[in-house]
Amino acid sequence: MGRSFEVRKASMAKTAGAKTKVYSKYSKEIYVVAKNGSPDPEANLALRGLIERAKKEQVPSHVIEKAIAKAAGGAGEDYEAMRYEGFGPGNTMVIVDCLTDNNKRTFTEVRQAFVKNDAKLGSPGTCAHMFDHQAIFAFAGDDEDGILEILMMDDVDVTDVEVEDGMTTVFAPHTEFFKVKTSLSNALPGVEFEMEEITFAPQTYTKVEGDDLAAFDKFINALEDCDDVQNVYHNAEL
Repeated sequence: MGRSFEVRKASMAKTAGAKTKVYSKYSKEIYVVAKNGSPDPEANLALRGLIERAKKEQVPSHVIEKAIAKAAGGAGEDYEAMRYEGFGPGNTMVIVDCLTDNNKRTFTEVRQAFVKNDAKLGSPGTCAHMFDHQAIFAFAGDDEDGILEILMMDDVDVTDVEVEDGMTTVFAPHTEFFKVKTSLSNALPGVEFEMEEITFAPQTYTKVEGDDLAAFDKFINALEDCDDVQNVYHNAEL
């Protein structure tokens, strides 16, 4: 099976909690992006893309608008991005991305999730080298050469283009996210992306089964229960 199959698994590996957790996640991210840039989505590509992804996950408009208004008002929290890496049950590798206004609290909560679930928190870089930090777009189509030509004509740095089962998947460095989206959207009016995200895609997978499977699920749930955790990436094949 090809990389597009692996990417579908990678997408599944990036876990999300209940709706309230999803709303909170996007509210915080939108606030940070709007505050650090412009609160106007037309002038802030990162914000516009984030709002589009939030809407796809059915985040209500009032949640989005409130976060933007809060950022535009200049008041509120100062969030900092934190990343933790380590090993979960079954010798899996895990990356945990957080946004926090209290580093000590976040570290304590994430560390407890590891300690209480037979997992080991590592130092920065422990696992990241085994993941590819990529922009990934997937959409219906089978013209691999045509898509590659479109992107090359627009001077987009592309890692790979793959076609499988009528689905085209474009892989690019995470820094090329907006260039890829703009190029494809302009060349393919009305294109609908089944996937459009920046993710950590594992280079290899570790099969988890038996007692490790239950322990792994408990571990991931503990991480997701931390309010400051935004995304969890792992290489577990469940």
